[in-house]
Amino acid sequence: MNISLVLATLGRDWEVADFLKSLLFQTYKDFEVIVIDQNRDGKIDALLEPFKAVLDLKHIKVDFTGNARARDYGIGLAQGRIVAFPDDDCAYDKDVLEKVVAEFNRRERLAILVAGSYDFSSTRFSIGVNSRKAGYFNRFRMMGVEFTQFFDVQRVDRRQFHLDHDFGIGSKYAGAEGFELLYRLLRAGGSAFYTPEIKIYHPDKDHYKLGTSRMLMYSTGIGAYIRKFANQHDAFILYYIVRKMFVAPMLKMLLALLLFNPKKLAYSFYNLVGIWRGFLEYGR
Repeated sequence: MNISLVLATLGRDWEVADFLKSLLFQTYKDFEVIVIDQNRDGKIDALLEPFKAVLDLKHIKVDFTGNARARDYGIGLAQGRIVAFPDDDCAYDKDVLEKVVAEFNRRERLAILVAGSYDFSSTRFSIGVNSRKAGYFNRFRMMGVEFTQFFDVQRVDRRQFHLDHDFGIGSKYAGAEGFELLYRLLRAGGSAFYTPEIKIYHPDKDHYKLGTSRMLMYSTGIGAYIRKFANQHDAFILYYIVRKMFVAPMLKMLLALLLFNPKKLAYSFYNLVGIWRGFLEYGR
């Protein structure tokens, strides 16, 4: 079962090399790497050359920017039955691909597999929605984040297997491209399973200590994708309107007040502001 890893990159160099190094130690070898290079300065050209001799690596230079658009472009080039979108600053545990194939072989109807995201630690989770417990999930409890998702292209609805170019870094709304895609595929009937036993490492950028600007930027994507499905009269999205736009941020702000944590309070407030901003802007 061949795997296509579509990596969109812009502005990073040594992080890309670290990811490719992690692929050298994979216990499963039947995979290709498609690097969609949005740099205009040849920033990673020399960096990629040594890896071409030891990996099935395609270096594709494009004249556009946008994470979702680049990943979509990579889907069109992918030859594998399983497609994934690793970030250009993540790394795989040595048995990630072996375990991914085993899960798809074990579960005959499985269309979407989601791994755990770890902060370069075998026990501490990082960005995304994670849990210590493995299990199937649906639209009411979407798991993971875009770089932890693996898709069996023979089992997903191919008409829905594309990224919305309005979402993601370099697009109108900076975040939520993975959740927008995941929601569509689950709505189309795709079976999805999450397991923390598959470990993908990524620095934790999802906490208040990094400041409020990042939260404000990414949370607009959450609000926008909620509005997108609300505009389609999707009754299930009412759950996220209540949870993401009212209950969760209010509870987080209340907790921050009780703990006398002004930074966490500001972070939660800007999360709420960003979600509402994206929701209202997408409506216009």
